[in-house]
Amino acid sequence: MRTKHTFRLPPGLARQLADHASRRGVSQALIVEAALASFFSPDGPDRLEAALGRRLDRMSRQVERLERHVTISNEALALFVRFWLTATPPLPDAAGVAAQAKGRERYENFVESLGRRLARGQTLAEELSRDVDPGAAP
Repeated sequence: MRTKHTFRLPPGLARQLADHASRRGVSQALIVEAALASFFSPDGPDRLEAALGRRLDRMSRQVERLERHVTISNEALALFVRFWLTATPPLPDAAGVAAQAKGRERYENFVESLGRRLARGQTLAEELSRDVDPGAAP
């Protein structure tokens, strides 16, 4: 047996309730009943806390992976710059124009190559992982 209750809701909340009920195709009373059952459920806060904990753990792992990838990228770039600066001799003034033209050509090739690599989904971090641990899965 069900007991009838009459209560008043603020207009905004009443609209939200009506909209949600019409979208779901259920009665407003059913939504209120489910909300009250969830509110009074003794394990409701524990379930919510556990769900939030799992989500935060997953997000923490994702952030740690991102941090690792950024560290690898920064180190790779720093190593390349150091190598390039120490191994590249200065150019004579007469070769400057030709070197700039060649540099633009190489940069365009680099951007095209980067675009193809990103389109395939291949990343430097994955490639380095395979180089370091050949038994790792691709």
